[in-house]
Amino acid sequence: MPQLDTSTWFITIFSMLLTLFILFQLKVSKHNYPENPMTKTTKTTSQHIPWENKWTKIYSPLSLPPQ
Repeated sequence: MPQLDTSTWFITIFSMLLTLFILFQLKVSKHNYPENPMTKTTKTTSQHIPWENKWTKIYSPLSLPPQ
């Protein structure tokens, strides 16, 4: 049974990895990145509980009646 010749495997794998590396470097270098990304502006509003406006004005917290 003949032996498998593995002498060319190293150069084949090495050249494949080198080619992939170069291709990916070229792909990344051609990508357009934004120069000045816009910052988000957020509005901070006070969050009200839905029942707060309706009930807090009618029913005040428990208090003693005037004597």
